[in-house]
Amino acid sequence: MATLNLELGERSYPIFIEAGAMNNAVRLTSFIRGKRICIITNDVVAPLYLESLKSKLAGFDVDDVILPDGEAFKNLTSFELIIAHLLENEHGRDTTLIALGGGVIGDVTGFAAASYQRGIDFIQIPTTLLSQVDSSVGGKTAVNHPLGKNMVGAFYQPKAVFIDIDSLKTLPVREFNAGMAEVIKYGILGDSTFFSWLEDNIDLIKAGDENTLASMIETCCQCKANIVAQDETEAGVRGLLNLGHTFGHAIEAEQGYGNWLYGEAVVTGMVLAAKLAVAMNLLEVSDCRRIEALISTFDLPITAPETMS
Repeated sequence: MATLNLELGERSYPIFIEAGAMNNAVRLTSFIRGKRICIITNDVVAPLYLESLKSKLAGFDVDDVILPDGEAFKNLTSFELIIAHLLENEHGRDTTLIALGGGVIGDVTGFAAASYQRGIDFIQIPTTLLSQVDSSVGGKTAVNHPLGKNMVGAFYQPKAVFIDIDSLKTLPVREFNAGMAEVIKYGILGDSTFFSWLEDNIDLIKAGDENTLASMIETCCQCKANIVAQDETEAGVRGLLNLGHTFGHAIEAEQGYGNWLYGEAVVTGMVLAAKLAVAMNLLEVSDCRRIEALISTFDLPITAPETMS
């Protein structure tokens, strides 16, 4: 098990990384200060983990909201469904929300927690690779709007993050590969040693080797925690974490949210950013080719949709 800490003064919190992390009832419940819990999940994750998680929360009053799966449902409608459920079931300020799912669930749950009665506690239990290495850490919560991605939200930190490596065993290969987009990003962001490590461990990563995945996830989370600790609200250095996202968000918006997976759009954006850097004499052609080669190894796209100018 690895335990990291994101240092933000009074808003600091731990990140637990281990196989079976969501099954540690004693540790999980130590971050719940009231008696009421609402689990937010989706219709893909719920059949896999919801009842098991509820069984670890004996003694608490637990209910749930099950949203449809997919980026297309990261919107104000889903946000309003959560808020309505909390009001209808008379949840108070001592309720804790638990986000059980990928990045969409984590983002919309965090935004609901930030907004309900001006702020209640929430815990992240990310179940996809992308959410484990990126979106569950750092407190950026938001929903999409037809006119722009992540345009309605808040910076709001969880009380803890429980990264259960076992959940990756049920993740479809395409979703796992899309998560590698954010992993590779951390290798590009000034950590050439980690980039080389990824090149050297491709087979073990694809095979789902537990120790390899744990080490990889820990490195990514530590990198993000270090950056967020310096710049929580993205006024400066945290902007580095948006590598490839400017192009990627444009691809998502043009193609329609969910037609390209978020990670697929971002990784293509990273290649476009690398090519732009080469054109501006900021990056060697050989480095751009290494980036493309590593991305292609995980069957990810490296060219923008043909329909886009």
